[in-house]
Amino acid sequence: MNPELNVAEWQQSVDNWIKTFGVRYYNELTNMAILTEEVGEVARIMARKYGEQSAKATEKEMNLADELADVIFVITCIANQTNIDLTDALRQNLQKKLQRDSQRHLSNPKLNNNISNHE
Repeated sequence: MNPELNVAEWQQSVDNWIKTFGVRYYNELTNMAILTEEVGEVARIMARKYGEQSAKATEKEMNLADELADVIFVITCIANQTNIDLTDALRQNLQKKLQRDSQRHLSNPKLNNNISNHE
């Protein structure tokens, strides 16, 4: 697998993996349930690593990168099943954000007051 995949190559790689090793795609509802589970894992790690919740002794090996990759994998499965070109969807979504939000965040005093706190 190419270490530097573009989105289209990623979608094709996931499709190839599913058809080779996964036998077939789970149905869309099952994938939605799996996505919910994976997002829950991300939330658990975030709450313990960056939030105020403490981790159990058995949770010391939390891997946020792996869980985020699982989320992206399942999202890609859903996109493949529903014939969504993620390259196009991401491009359109960013364009929508550029048009809609180009000044909104810059002129938000709540955000501008906190810029120095997060740099």
